Amino acid sequence: MANSIPRPSHIEDALCVMHTRQWFTWTDSKNKIYANLRLTEKYGGENGLIDNPVTELPTESAVNAKLTELQDAWDLEHDSYKSKRKAEYPSIADQLDDIYHNGIDGWKATIKTTKDKYAKS
Repeated sequence: MANSIPRPSHIEDALCVMHTRQWFTWTDSKNKIYANLRLTEKYGGENGLIDNPVTELPTESAVNAKLTELQDAWDLEHDSYKSKRKAEYPSIADQLDDIYHNGIDGWKATIKTTKDKYAKS
């Protein structure tokens, strides 16, 4: 089972969660670095263009700190015993089939293998 949300890896990932809507832009869209970051003057609201309520750029260190926070949260969620178990468990359909053919005890034995492999820390 592949992770559906990739690990945050760029300052743009942090910027997108720091404020809502399209509050920032790049002076060079092919070189998305902090030095090329700019505020938009206006952006699309429910009733047309509205003034950007964000009046100043966050500092580069604040953006980098937010990116690190997002990466740490992603790592915790995707490297936990829960995510490892989820990736290795049989599908729900296969688990139900296992219960039907082998009973609850047979299913528990199947699941226990994965639970033991990725025990709670």
